Parts: sequence; structure tokens; C-alpha cells
Amino acid sequence: MQQEIKNDLILRTLRGEATERTPVWMMRQAGRYLPEYIQLREKYSFFERCQNPELACEITLQPVDIVGVDAAILFSDILVVPQAMGMEVQLVEKLGPLLPQPIKNQADLQRVRMPDVNETLNYVFEAIKLIKQELNGRVPLIGFAGAPWTLLCYMVQGKGSKTFDEAKAFCYQQPETAHALLQMITDTTIAYLKGQVAAGADVLQVFDSWGGLLSKHDFEEFSLRYIRQIVAALKESVPVIVFAKGAWGSLAEMAATGAAGLGIDWCIEPQVARRLAGDQVTLQGNFDPAKLLAPVSRIEKETKEMLRAFGPGRHIANLGHGILPNVPVDHAKAFVNTVKEFRFEDL
Repeated sequence: MQQEIKNDLILRTLRGEATERTPVWMMRQAGRYLPEYIQLREKYSFFERCQNPELACEITLQPVDIVGVDAAILFSDILVVPQAMGMEVQLVEKLGPLLPQPIKNQADLQRVRMPDVNETLNYVFEAIKLIKQELNGRVPLIGFAGAPWTLLCYMVQGKGSKTFDEAKAFCYQQPETAHALLQMITDTTIAYLKGQVAAGADVLQVFDSWGGLLSKHDFEEFSLRYIRQIVAALKESVPVIVFAKGAWGSLAEMAATGAAGLGIDWCIEPQVARRLAGDQVTLQGNFDPAKLLAPVSRIEKETKEMLRAFGPGRHIANLGHGILPNVPVDHAKAFVNTVKEFRFEDL
């Protein structure tokens, strides 16, 4: 039975319907900038927080209760998928992810398995059920997964990187092995996201954090062709938002996937993004997260400028990437409240 959602602004915006105001949420809103989250971080390791449905639920709800956003996003991590596929993943606080046995060649693919997501990732589905129960229809719940290219970056590089040149070299030197791995990740991700929808997710977002490291041609070959499969498999069930940071040169092709929304970062102007993406898709973004460190008066002024630049309709206000850990909660609230109070008819 589908629960009625009281604040369905985001769902209506993704369907292209007119809304009384622009909806707002923030990437990485559940977590590191909130004192309530930091208290839990001191007690539990990162994957304990992800794998315990009660903790994941509590963390997911924090920004809804504290900051007043228009959607909850599941507290989890994109690297639960490589983990489910048999790879060891460590998350080192302040250093980031570490995969001690990265994939370097065809032989290493033998170590990667196609998991039964209902066994390996059941804790995520249990968390979603619990979150939906606790939300009680207040706002929609966004589920998510990493795009196959971004997951390959970590699985091959073995750690974070600004350039991921080892991952790129792997694709250029061993394209057949790369495509075999990308297809395995894609099939696992589709099963995982279908499980999230079955558990109650109202919207899905695919994060391609490293899509912008590829040329337009390579983005098509190593990323978009796999994102396309994911969107095709899920778009009839729930709206899908694709966020490929830095890959704005492919916005037209991403819009053509049938995604309901496209996330954009702060390096492209809203008018340019709209021209490239067309008017049949909702744009999401694109406030620079570092600007949340500015004085509150400037946050309010620039948030209004962003809203005017996107114009009414077909826009979800968000950051152009995840919120930074050192953002004061009052500054995050200032961003959210400015969006919530803004009306185009007041201009």
C-alpha cells in the first residue's frame, strides 16, 4: 500500500507539475555537519552506522527534523555495492575509502561476485522500511546508488583520488575487462535499486561523482551507457535523478535517458544547463557548498539569485555537491529557509 505523502513538492516537481514553491534538500544532508550525527560517529564505526537499520534511520531523519528539508535521503554509502560484490572496503575517518585489494586485471575479476542483494544488502532495505514508518508520510524518501563508472574508479584505484588516472588507464588498456566489470556493477546496482523501491524509496538518485573526469566520448562509453540501463530499468517505478558532477557537456544525452531529474554543479549557469537539457526534465542544484561558509546575509542573497536564475517550475534547489563538514547548522538552515520562503510572484 502506497503511503500518502503530505509534502510531495519534490515528486510533483519531478513530474513537471506546477508547485507553490521550489522544493529543497541537500546532498550529504544526513551526516557530518550535524552535532547530533557527530555524537553517533563517536560511538559507532562508519559501516556500523550504515548496517544498523535503527542508526541509519535515526541519521536519515536528523536533517528533516533539524534543518526542515523537503526530502529525506537514505543514510548509506555508494561503496556498499562493491562490498556486496565481495570486495573489502574500509572507511578511514578523515582519509576516506580504502579498498586494499583493488582490481588490476582480468584474473582479479574472479574475486568479484554477482551478489544476491536480498542477502548482502538486506540491512539497507530494512533501514528504508523503518525510515518510511518513522517519516509517516511527512516527506518523500530518496534512495540512491553510485554510478558504475564511479564505483569502478574506487574498485580499480583502491582509494580516493582527484584524477583517478589508474582507473582511467585500466579502461584504456583493458577495455574488455573494464566493460565486463562495469556490466557486473550495473546488474548489481539495478537489483539493489529495485530492492530499495520495493522497500519504499519514493525517488532514486544515481551519483556519478567522477563522471566529469572523462571526455564526452569516454563518458558515453564508460559511464552513460550503463547509467542508461539503470534509468531504463527503474524509471517506470519511481522518478530517477542522475547527478554526474562535471559532465554537463552530456546534459542533452542524460536528459534523453528518461531520467526525471538531472543534478548540476555550480560550474554551469542554470540558463545554459536548461538550454542543453531541454524543458522536459527537472534540474537540481546548484549552490556551491563552500558558499554555505559565507555570512548568512550573503547565503540568503545568493540563494535568491540562484532561484531567479532557474526560474519557476522544474527546479529542485540543492547544492552542487555534498555539504561540507565544517558548515554551521544555522547556515544550512538559512539556505533551506530562504528557498522555502521565496515566491516568484513576490518579484
